Amino acid sequence: MTGSIMEFKHLNEIEKATKPGQNELFRLGIGLLFMIGVIFYVVMRGDGNGSLMLAVAAMIGGYMAMNIGANDVANNVGPAVGSKALTLAGALIIAATFEAAGALIAGGDVVETIRNGIIDQTRVGNGDSFVWLMMSALLAGALWLNIATAMGAPVSTTHSIVGAVLGAGIAASGFEVANWSTMGTIVASWVISPVLGGVVAAAFLYFVKRRITYQADMIAAARRMVPLLVAIMAWAFSTYLILKGLNKVWQVDFLTASLIGLVIGVISYLLVGPIAANKRLTGETAKQSVNQLFTAPLIFSAALLSFAHGANDVANAVGPLAAISDVLIHGGAQVGRSASIPLWVMVVGAIGIAIGLGLYGPKVIRTIGSEITELDQMRAYCIAMSAATTVIVASQLGLPVSSTHIAVGGVFGVGFLREYLKSNYARIMEVIKAHHAEDDSDAINAFMARFRPASIKAKGRMLEELKAQAKLHLDPAHFSKMERKGLKKIYRQELVKRSQLLRIAAAWVITVPASAIMAALLYYLIRGMMTG
Repeated sequence: MTGSIMEFKHLNEIEKATKPGQNELFRLGIGLLFMIGVIFYVVMRGDGNGSLMLAVAAMIGGYMAMNIGANDVANNVGPAVGSKALTLAGALIIAATFEAAGALIAGGDVVETIRNGIIDQTRVGNGDSFVWLMMSALLAGALWLNIATAMGAPVSTTHSIVGAVLGAGIAASGFEVANWSTMGTIVASWVISPVLGGVVAAAFLYFVKRRITYQADMIAAARRMVPLLVAIMAWAFSTYLILKGLNKVWQVDFLTASLIGLVIGVISYLLVGPIAANKRLTGETAKQSVNQLFTAPLIFSAALLSFAHGANDVANAVGPLAAISDVLIHGGAQVGRSASIPLWVMVVGAIGIAIGLGLYGPKVIRTIGSEITELDQMRAYCIAMSAATTVIVASQLGLPVSSTHIAVGGVFGVGFLREYLKSNYARIMEVIKAHHAEDDSDAINAFMARFRPASIKAKGRMLEELKAQAKLHLDPAHFSKMERKGLKKIYRQELVKRSQLLRIAAAWVITVPASAIMAALLYYLIRGMMTG
């Protein structure tokens, strides 16, 4: 009997040890089934003499779409998950639904065969070389995204495919094929995007803190300010969605989109005002209660960002696939023209993004949501606002930006602002202690009881009065020079994980060269197989 119990125990331990491997096999199996399904569908369609080549290209496009879902989509829902506004399962459902909807409804009918003019496609040569180039680029971009996802590093899918097209293009036709001015703007976006995202997110958080969390009655301040903040969010996201998400099906200029967004913002303010005023808040602290007011706006923001992302970035997967399809069906003469995206190609992209998100998205979602800095709903709201407003402003100024880099930069910006504010508060505390007797804890506590709930202006006056007393020799403290020097050493709390900062920055810097090198090697391999 004892032996049977021991054997059962060992079986349980073996089952637990093998469970991660079983989960990995399950994910791999689902991904392979999707790609096999794509191949089978394209072969059954029988599109021209190149149907087998098109089937292979479609499989690679589906693989690319899965990797976009696994990596890039995390930027839209990561902050909402990290702040507990959404569960991981809820985020996956919302993101998959709205990514697919954005791709199918607003993904567009026409894209250029080579995105962003990275290379001069007229220099590529015949149709076969062009097809091999695009296949190499798709596969290399997907492989790099796969590697980055395994590392838990959020990288730009646009930069991945741009680097891959560049590398394969150079391998096919030499360095003169590249559009180096366009590459210069992409390199500039490595710096512009995260810096802008971080600054805008930090500015929003500072505004929220001054207007809500630094007020004496935090909850009353939140009930007043949240409707205005939601209205600003509604304006920003409506404008963003019209300009970036629906631009393929509804063309409007910036002014018109802004005015429509403004109307939606005003309507949102009128609707949210009574809800915020009457909502029952159940947080254990005032700050937790305030965060509850930001939960619903965050869920909407995750959905809208996912829709806009699906409408825009699905082209990273299906644009090159559409170009391959066009050349294989219509012949090599079509290399230099724009390619229509067939509906089946859009469906491959939409389903692939949804499957990749569900199978492999959680890893990067956790990196964005909880492994860089601690997020609550207020901080996550500021990151979402940064993602929408920065793209709008940058596009109007003609600045090259990456939505991935903006979102991640926003997370870091929020974290670094928290560090600064914590350090500043510690410095204020040392000033207060320095102007009271060392053992007079009652006086310090009494001062802090008046200081904490005071307004920002009142706090400033109180600190000035303390310093004035010191000048008049009314300071009761008698510290030695060494003790006073010690008081000036403020403990610096690191609320942003530097290891994550370095790892993500390194992944960003090597994305274009890494995907370019892989694409060049793959092009030589494919050309050798097809001509040998």
